[in-house]
Amino acid sequence: MAENPISLIFPAVLIATIFSDLFSMRIPNRFSLVLILGFIFFAGLTAMPFEAIAWHAAAFILTLLIGFALFAAGWVGGGDVKLASAAALWLGLELLPAFALYFSVFGLLLTIAILMARQMPLPVQLHGVGWVVRLHDRKTGVPYGIALAAAGLLLFPQVMS
Repeated sequence: MAENPISLIFPAVLIATIFSDLFSMRIPNRFSLVLILGFIFFAGLTAMPFEAIAWHAAAFILTLLIGFALFAAGWVGGGDVKLASAAALWLGLELLPAFALYFSVFGLLLTIAILMARQMPLPVQLHGVGWVVRLHDRKTGVPYGIALAAAGLLLFPQVMS
């Protein structure tokens, strides 16, 4: 599937995002930066046509603009916007609608699961596990980076085809 080792940057960063957002509710800026730089190297090493690069850049810009609006409304976090935009750079305009659909569905399912879990008392054995306590706290948000990463991972085979 992944003929060029640089292409493995995409799933590696998304997997790291899942763990980072789950355990800390943060997506480091370096994850987005690595995705952007990785795409630039990937495009260069695979001799991607300029027109294709432009369409991928358009997906990045469109996602960033929509993300800024959602962030301004308080609906998503800044790390989510930056990572979604960097992932969109890899996916391009062609896969952007599927990415948005998958991200939305996974985000909805994740939110429902977390809200349901928050309705139940936290088992005593987990009271000392910081990330579990944080995730169970009703005042804490939902780590949407997990849904974002899952959507990107689902689409990764199409990125490489």
